[in-house]
Amino acid sequence: MKRLIAFAAAFFTSVCLAACSVPVKEKAESPNGLNSSFSSSVSVALDEMNAEGTVKRFGNGMWEVEFSSPNTLSGVMLSFSEGNVTASYKGLNFSVPQSALPVKAMMLNLITAADDLAENEELSGSEKDGMIEISGSLDGGEYTLTVDKNGNIASFSMPGSKLKMTFSDVQPITGEAPAESTTAAVTEAAPAETSQTSAE
Repeated sequence: MKRLIAFAAAFFTSVCLAACSVPVKEKAESPNGLNSSFSSSVSVALDEMNAEGTVKRFGNGMWEVEFSSPNTLSGVMLSFSEGNVTASYKGLNFSVPQSALPVKAMMLNLITAADDLAENEELSGSEKDGMIEISGSLDGGEYTLTVDKNGNIASFSMPGSKLKMTFSDVQPITGEAPAESTTAAVTEAAPAETSQTSAE
């Protein structure tokens, strides 16, 4: 009987020690900084590709990303609006280049996750290193979107896609429209200029 009690006590102690060794993530909440217009610098690691640029959110489904590196994407801007994607380079519109296709899919995942979360009054998740991690699932796989305690986006990752986006210098946007309107104006003006040159 004593052996049985001793064994039970030892087993109970080992279970308690094992449970205590697993860190328990604390729940945390923050204001929802995703439901506003903002701009941010972004660093992207996608499989073997690394890129730098600027991301802007103007509203639900309305985003832009402009790349400064690598050279194959430098100066390229992708505009997302109402489910459509357009690309521009120095005022000229063109179809999305082959090199930008993985980035297009990456941005669509980010947009879907962030815009879905933007509908909540507050953001809630697990606290880690002073940040709040929010986990979810998309058609492309599992994701983790991290915000700071003010609700500003800090990172977005999808381990299954080998994707990691890190955001910095998040700033609110006030009174700025998407560059799509500017691009459209340049594109519309181009034919008239060409016609005048032909006439001469």
